[in-house]
Amino acid sequence: MFIYLCKKIAIPGNVRLRCISWNKDQGFIACGGEDGLLKVLKLETQTDEAKIKGLAAPSNLSVNQTLEGHSGSVQVVTWNEQYQKLTTSDQNGLIIVWMLYKGAWYEEMINNRNKSVVRSMSWNADGQKICIVYEDGAVIVGSVDGNRIWGKDLKGTHLCHVAWSSDSKVLLFGMANGEIHIYDNQGNFIVKMKLSCLVNLTGTFSIAGIHWYHGTEGYIEPDCPCLAVCYNNGRCQIMRDENDHNPVLIDTGMNVVCIQWNHCGSVLAVAGSLKATSQDKDVNIVQFYTPFGEHLRTLKVPGKQISALSWEGSGLKIALAVDSYIYFANIRPDYKWGYCSNTVVYAYTRPDRPEYCVVFWDTKNNEKYVKYVKSLISITTYGDFCVLATKADENQPQEEHETESIGATYVLVLCNSIGTPLDPKYIDIGPLFVTMTKTHVIAASKEAFYIWQYRVAKKLTAMEINQVARTRKEGRERIYHIDDTPLGSADGHLDYSRAIEGTRDPICAITASDKILLVGRESGTIQRYSLPSVGIVQKYILNCRAYQLSLNCNSSRVAIIDLSGVLTFFDLDTRVVDSTGQQVIGEQLKLERKDVWDMKWAKDNPDLFAMMEKTRMYVFRNLDPEEPIQTSGYICNFEDLEIKSVLLDEILKNPEHPNKEYIINFEIRSLRDSRALIEKVGIEESSQFIEDNPHPRLWRLLAEAALQKLDLQTAEQAFVRCKDYQGIKFVKCLGNLQSESMKQAEVAAYFSRFEEAERMYLDMDRRDLAIGLRIKLGDWFRVLQLLKTGSGDADDALLEQAHNAIGDYFADRQKWLNAVQYYVQGRNQERLAECYYMLEDYQGLENLANSLPENNKLLPDIAYMFVRVGMCEQAVSAFLKCNRPKDAVDTCVHLNQIADEEAKKRTKPLRVKKLYVLSALLIEQCHEQMQNAQRGKVKGKSSETASALAGLLEEDVLSSTNRFADNAWRGAEAYHFFILAQRQLYKGSVDAALKTALHLRDYEDIIPAVEIYSLLALCACANRAFDICSKAFVKLESSETLRPEQRQQYEDLALEIFTRHCPKYNEKSDLDDVLESGDGKLPVCVATGDPILEYQFWMCSVCKHCMKAKEASNYNFCPLCHSTA
Repeated sequence: MFIYLCKKIAIPGNVRLRCISWNKDQGFIACGGEDGLLKVLKLETQTDEAKIKGLAAPSNLSVNQTLEGHSGSVQVVTWNEQYQKLTTSDQNGLIIVWMLYKGAWYEEMINNRNKSVVRSMSWNADGQKICIVYEDGAVIVGSVDGNRIWGKDLKGTHLCHVAWSSDSKVLLFGMANGEIHIYDNQGNFIVKMKLSCLVNLTGTFSIAGIHWYHGTEGYIEPDCPCLAVCYNNGRCQIMRDENDHNPVLIDTGMNVVCIQWNHCGSVLAVAGSLKATSQDKDVNIVQFYTPFGEHLRTLKVPGKQISALSWEGSGLKIALAVDSYIYFANIRPDYKWGYCSNTVVYAYTRPDRPEYCVVFWDTKNNEKYVKYVKSLISITTYGDFCVLATKADENQPQEEHETESIGATYVLVLCNSIGTPLDPKYIDIGPLFVTMTKTHVIAASKEAFYIWQYRVAKKLTAMEINQVARTRKEGRERIYHIDDTPLGSADGHLDYSRAIEGTRDPICAITASDKILLVGRESGTIQRYSLPSVGIVQKYILNCRAYQLSLNCNSSRVAIIDLSGVLTFFDLDTRVVDSTGQQVIGEQLKLERKDVWDMKWAKDNPDLFAMMEKTRMYVFRNLDPEEPIQTSGYICNFEDLEIKSVLLDEILKNPEHPNKEYIINFEIRSLRDSRALIEKVGIEESSQFIEDNPHPRLWRLLAEAALQKLDLQTAEQAFVRCKDYQGIKFVKCLGNLQSESMKQAEVAAYFSRFEEAERMYLDMDRRDLAIGLRIKLGDWFRVLQLLKTGSGDADDALLEQAHNAIGDYFADRQKWLNAVQYYVQGRNQERLAECYYMLEDYQGLENLANSLPENNKLLPDIAYMFVRVGMCEQAVSAFLKCNRPKDAVDTCVHLNQIADEEAKKRTKPLRVKKLYVLSALLIEQCHEQMQNAQRGKVKGKSSETASALAGLLEEDVLSSTNRFADNAWRGAEAYHFFILAQRQLYKGSVDAALKTALHLRDYEDIIPAVEIYSLLALCACANRAFDICSKAFVKLESSETLRPEQRQQYEDLALEIFTRHCPKYNEKSDLDDVLESGDGKLPVCVATGDPILEYQFWMCSVCKHCMKAKEASNYNFCPLCHSTA
């Protein structure tokens, strides 16, 4: 982060300020001072236009109200943001609650104990309760509406601070002797806080501040320290909760007066003073720390004594009360962000999630992709790629091939520009500094740096990167200690043992280009290594400690920003003679700029760079500045004489809905001047100016201007200068056109002014060209319009093409109904069939199949569509229509197999019977159609021999269909008798049931034997035919499919039945002999299950099954196949 003072407000009458507080929601600033001074101020809010320009918030006051009511010095001011209240108290113990009414603040409540002075007040996180502590040990907790909830006197203690926990269950009381006591929210003492920061110190120290961040904007890391306690001697501890026995310890080395967290708990500001070595007076400073105790920045503040500080709600400003002034400082945060291939990648925290939310925002299409990343350290981007550096998840086991050092603690994840992870690398050094080039990712800790070649120089796809990067053994990853001197032999090694050894001169910044890697060290040394071989080439000595390094596009110069925001430059290759007369390589350049917080070199010119200085952007060419532009944006990209800048401050106010207006493009002066010259002076003169300041972008500008004026010669020369081959070809084509208006139309189309080009074509009565233009653009709706509006007949083929293209447009978006309308008009039967299938409009599909001529290539596809949804009849008819009888038979067989499978699944018998019947009927139908086709062919042939031969060929297919049909009818028969026997049994016709059940013995290959003999045994038992029952039990007990416990049950049941009823074997009747006499089996009545002995009986014309004549009169349908009798 970078911070600088930007404004100072004087308090009238030189009244010293004691306290200050900035309302996070509404932006009001309350400041209290001596003699009852209490003011509420507000800085002007930005206009939308100013926001877009990216100006730092304006500094005029829109509210400046003095609140009358206090007589003594105002010592405490605190806001209740939820209920828009301000609570203040003075040295006489008077407390006033103020409320906002019509834009001004008025007294709402007053309270005075008249006994002691209020030392501290704190509202809880939801603004419902306030805790007030008095110097004499009195504590009062009140509600927002002014009612007292409870009060307590802590005898013998002097209180000076109070803080609530985020869940409002715990209160911390800071004592005058420096102790901190933990109480519950009802005022019951729990324990004293362990103060690790005061260990080894003697004497008492007073508390300078307690601030507990409540997590309102999320935390930067799971389990992040958020409770800060600081003493006036500069010792500070930051704890995860009130009982944290291992807090983060900081010794600020200054006299502290006040501390405060920023809006999201990522920066702790500590204000106070430092004894200056040279002067007698103290220097006011504000130090900034992370929750983990790392020092970020120091801000020096003028004046005698700083008394208080307060952050603005967005964390971009801080207000400091010094003597009788308020100083404002602007803060440029170190956002975690990057820019790759038109995509801004940024990260933010959310209160509802422990991870960072990383947004990949495609600024071209305004689409965003969100990814949640735990413990994100940094985001680095280059080209089309992005690297996220994170801490490794301890709970997640790492795959062996991903890391050879077990328990690696950090991960570098290579992503593409929509956030898809391509390759993770686990490393053991903390990636404090990460940089990327076209082929390498370099990460450095304080002692060592790790180099990973994530891709080879040629352009690879994401898949190829994955394959290339999988193996570690290829030496694609190496690690070096900063004190080593590698010679550049590509000995790939990953020795972490050396990497964790300490160094006296730690790394503080790194940068790299395709050729070189620069590593900055705290002493001011810069070490230069060659890439990709990594050999040390040179050491340079700077006179500052680098905070950020940046190389220009040809690696000849490096820009250095130090910790205090001073920008200097160093020429890497110049040879100069130093003060001792020695020749050295590298020279510090004269240019120096202060208060710089961002800079970017141009990608295509080594002398051009842009830098951010406070709220201005300067562009430098050869170290000479152009006039500044007012903006606070972060620079994404600088190429083609244009700077793309992103207003991250604005985006992160509402990170879920980034606005395209917050991406700003600035043109640099030479581009603006060239454009103005072309517009005002003309092409001749401006081409001379561009000749003097050559750049491909300027030549392109000239070429485009010349094209507009149809000055083809200049245009061609300019296109040659900017190496635009397409442009040269286009000019050549224009030269071949005769008509001036035609040239203008082509130029309009070239500049994407398609409406204008179309209008010109139509004015020339060249509708064909207008249609051609729209076809190129793929705007088929407009093509259709143009085809319909023109006089004369439209081209039918083109109309069909347009209809089909629009059909495709709707089909791609799965709007099948709309697609059908256009495919019908475009006569696209193939896509029509697909749409009907997707819409499940099988009637439409059947109609389409019927409308197609025989042997149409689409018929098999339609037939298979029917097969997939089980519509076998339609499938068979489609197969036969395209002369594929074998497929038709296969379909029927498939149905027969379905019936067999259903039987195995123990589905309802009636359903299985229906499937067998349907299969048999379809095979019969198929057979008949094939015979008819055969007869048709025979009629056409004269010779008997030819017809006989054809008949023999067909017979092969027909015999197989007969075989399948017989199988299907047999299955139907089996299940028909199975159902009939059970119906007769339930009806009480036990004799008929037994006769029917006896037939089932022939169908053991279709119905499981256990079911057949169980039913037979049941019918026989009911009919008291125990001899048949006994045989059935013998079959059941010998069945191989039974489990032992089932067999035992059958044996027990048989024992129980046959001990009571002995089976008697009856003499066989003549009928039985007839029934069982092999070949000439009698037909069986499908209505009763009896054998038919009469000479006259009814036979079904479809399934050829028989029924007794007297039964036939009771049925309108065949009992087996249900065809009309």
